Amino acid sequence: MCTICGEERLAGQVWFLIAESHWEDKLKILQWHDEIASRIGLHAACSPAHVEELVVHWMTTGSLDVPFAVAAYRWEQRTGSVLPVLAEPDIRGARQIGELAVHRESVSRALNNNPDSLQVILDELSDTLQREANGAARFESAGWMAPGPLRQM
Repeated sequence: MCTICGEERLAGQVWFLIAESHWEDKLKILQWHDEIASRIGLHAACSPAHVEELVVHWMTTGSLDVPFAVAAYRWEQRTGSVLPVLAEPDIRGARQIGELAVHRESVSRALNNNPDSLQVILDELSDTLQREANGAARFESAGWMAPGPLRQM
């Protein structure tokens, strides 16, 4: 289920997984993998726009816990809990699309001085995710998935 909108994933759709490292202050964006998606601490995004929304939230708050997200609300109803998961997610076996690491003090200063200064990062992220989504959709429709170069952000 998409962390932002709560949409359920259908077979063949190109989705993304996002993993947060609390201890290293890093965010990893992963290619969708059904088995890995069910692991604790991973967030699903149904589109590059929702990945970007999660990234912006993480960069400004330091957490992927999005209080306004539909999926978070449904999870709270199901479990009765609102406490964040602090364990590092297990991403073994996942194909990493990109990784973001930030220095919180610098990000805060950049956002205060010029909120648009981080747009370069978001533009690169958006371009990378669009290429990934377009390439994966093209290869999936052909019935196979070709390995490609891994581009780090």
